[in-house]
Amino acid sequence: MRRCSRTGCANPAVATLTYAYADSTAVVGPLATYSEPHSYDLCEEHALRLTAPRGWEVVRHQGEFVAPQPSVDDLTALAEAVREAGRADRPVEQAEAPAGSGRRGHLRVLPDPVED
Repeated sequence: MRRCSRTGCANPAVATLTYAYADSTAVVGPLATYSEPHSYDLCEEHALRLTAPRGWEVVRHQGEFVAPQPSVDDLTALAEAVREAGRADRPVEQAEAPAGSGRRGHLRVLPDPVED
């Protein structure tokens, strides 16, 4: 379950806010299927109370904002992913990093600070 993007709000997200900068428009619609980096998930309270800067227009979904329920397909996909990850015959993939680079994939390994 995704949470509202507003700071300090722990309510479940039911709507997605997207800005159309070229049109000076804020669009509040039903919760998007996937979380996108340039959109914001909002709870019902924040989706209904959203205001835009002067000169901007807010386009708001006219129906109810409801939290999506997990579908059978979602649950089946999750179960299959867990089953696949737990297979004993599955090879463990190791990302190779150049020796001494301090990198593993997209993460950087920091050395322990030296105490004097």
